[in-house]
Amino acid sequence: MPLAVRIAALIAAAALAACASGPKPAKTTARPAPPAPAASAKSAPLPVTDPATLAALDRILAGAHRSDADRARDVYRHPRETLEFFGLRQDMTVMEIWPGAGGWYTELLAPLLKDHGRYIAAGWDPKFDNKFVQDGIRAFQSKLDGNPDLYGKVEVTALQFPGALSPVPPNSVDLVLTFRNLHNWLVRDEEAAAMLRAMYAALKPGGVLGLVDHRADPNAPVDAHAKLGYVNEQLAIALAKAAGFELVGSSEINANPKDTRDYEQGVWTLPPTWRLGDKDRDRYAAIGESDRFTLKFRKPPR
Repeated sequence: MPLAVRIAALIAAAALAACASGPKPAKTTARPAPPAPAASAKSAPLPVTDPATLAALDRILAGAHRSDADRARDVYRHPRETLEFFGLRQDMTVMEIWPGAGGWYTELLAPLLKDHGRYIAAGWDPKFDNKFVQDGIRAFQSKLDGNPDLYGKVEVTALQFPGALSPVPPNSVDLVLTFRNLHNWLVRDEEAAAMLRAMYAALKPGGVLGLVDHRADPNAPVDAHAKLGYVNEQLAIALAKAAGFELVGSSEINANPKDTRDYEQGVWTLPPTWRLGDKDRDRYAAIGESDRFTLKFRKPPR
């Protein structure tokens, strides 16, 4: 079956399931994360970020190890609010998928988790013969080696289709996080599905998947391959549900209504990539970083 047909079927199935199952999960519009839903007979309570974790995160956000450029992105990436929405606690085992060469979230998660939890960086496959991948692996490792006090306990593993799909033992992780990566996995047929299944396998029953990506215009035709870097939100939800996850919340924490999503060079026109260089830079600076959906899924409890 062609990918476009399968995608349409996934979205249609998700819509029918939503109608059959009653009200949709609540969407938040305020910056603070909402309180966790009350436990019911059919569901275990979701993790809730505790005050001690938030206090530690505030100290790390203000830390001298963060560059001015990384701090400047807080206004678009809302790390405190985002991590609170996902229910992060400093005693968790957390796996971040594809932290990137620079490890923007690594700078926050590694020091937060080093004393009471575990931070696992599931990056690119070192066996993958690609210069971008190999350069990125070396740059990330160099970052870790450069500050062992902060990053000495980071556990590095690989999660990449098709050759590295078992980054950790099954049912061993409390929280999986991935930021602005799903669009990369839609380029090839089956990649996104395989990656999401691997994350599902890694999570403990009741564990949470936090997923953020560039949001496509919901009124535009669905681009199954996200060629401009923007992902249809309902497609993202359908793919995660097909992997076994249940959607438990969504948030507008990382929304940006200024993003028109109609650039010839795609989302990479905007900061921080600036694909057009100095051309119309003031215009794109005024828009800021992309409009993003923030979705919270759970692996069903036993």
